Amino acid sequence: MLRFAANLSFLYPEVEFPLRFAAAARDGFRGVEFLFPYAYRAEELARHLEQNGLEQVLFNCPCGDWQAGERGLAILPGREAECLAAVAAALEYARVLRCPRLHLLAGLVPAGVERARLREVYVGNLKRAGELAAESGIEILIEPINTRDIPGYFLNTQAEADAILAEVNRPNVGLQMDLYHCQIAEGDVSAKIKHFFPRIRHMQIAGVPERQEPDIGEVNYLYHFATLEHLGYAGWIGCEYRPRGDTTTGLKWLQTYQTSRAS
Repeated sequence: MLRFAANLSFLYPEVEFPLRFAAAARDGFRGVEFLFPYAYRAEELARHLEQNGLEQVLFNCPCGDWQAGERGLAILPGREAECLAAVAAALEYARVLRCPRLHLLAGLVPAGVERARLREVYVGNLKRAGELAAESGIEILIEPINTRDIPGYFLNTQAEADAILAEVNRPNVGLQMDLYHCQIAEGDVSAKIKHFFPRIRHMQIAGVPERQEPDIGEVNYLYHFATLEHLGYAGWIGCEYRPRGDTTTGLKWLQTYQTSRAS
């Protein structure tokens, strides 16, 4: 049976963030992810995980000034030291939270810089990040993101990610495949899952086009779940969607899947 992790930056908005760990555990989740942990002490978050029997499965490295619109540092020339410092800060949290993987956001394409130069910086940063993370047995992931949600984001397709990962060539640098972003940016999701499956280290889901529960919209997730089971996917699937109402009530899709596999 596939394993699903609650994204606490998206789910349970009806309660304060520290209370979301317990809410996720009550709903049967055993794994959680979120965007950024840095507003809280790592030890505090670790306590919430332990008290609720939860595993931290993913979070993002610092990505620059989020409030000012920055969405990553890894492609930006001249900010390589800042990027690696961000990775180092994330690794400190990951060690305390026992989190095995981190997402390193690429960033927005700056005006006047050739894409080839950005790619060169990106590959170099990923190689160095992979080396740093390997010392702690942690994976660094990259995620293609559609340009409707993040206009100007550098990495948009699975093929682009695959080519970059081939050049980076580090065993602990892999693909974070978000099926919501994939459907919007590319479509042909089932074929993409099968083709890029060897690169996938983590997955995320949401309904398309409104990013609500996965049983709403144009994507047949039960079909994709069956594909992943057939391929033997053993990683986590992050539930990174905006509930249309009460989070717990909206988890009927998960109960349907689990019931179908238990019978």
